[in-house]
Amino acid sequence: MAYQDVIQNHLTQGELDAINTKMDELWALLNPKVVNLTEQENDRYGSINEKNKGIVNKANDYNNNQPSLNSPEVDWVEYKKDYFDRSALEGIQLRLLGYARACEETKRAHDYDNYQNALTDKEYAEYKAKTGGGVLYETKAAEYKQFFT
Repeated sequence: MAYQDVIQNHLTQGELDAINTKMDELWALLNPKVVNLTEQENDRYGSINEKNKGIVNKANDYNNNQPSLNSPEVDWVEYKKDYFDRSALEGIQLRLLGYARACEETKRAHDYDNYQNALTDKEYAEYKAKTGGGVLYETKAAEYKQFFT
């Protein structure tokens, strides 16, 4: 074999089915708890920067350690729920981003393998077309040419 594949660890259909089932189960749990903001809502709410996260954390610390200093105008029960959810969702998001990155990089390795082997197949078709392999190899080699200028 002219080319050694970079990655040879492959999914089975059973594994893919199990992954899709688990992803469906995960979405069933998350879906009632997450929102998709409109562009206007994203503009309105923005995103919290690190400095503002410090303010949120400080308010949470005071709420936990000196609740007598809490503003009576804040619903602290709701605050704690929001704080818990944002922390939990950040953890979920980081894990999912890690999974997505691993999938992307593994897919890239499989793409590389496919491309290198397709080039080998193209070169073989060209060789066979030049050495009298027949009209089918000539057709195949000609079809590959469309991808090369």
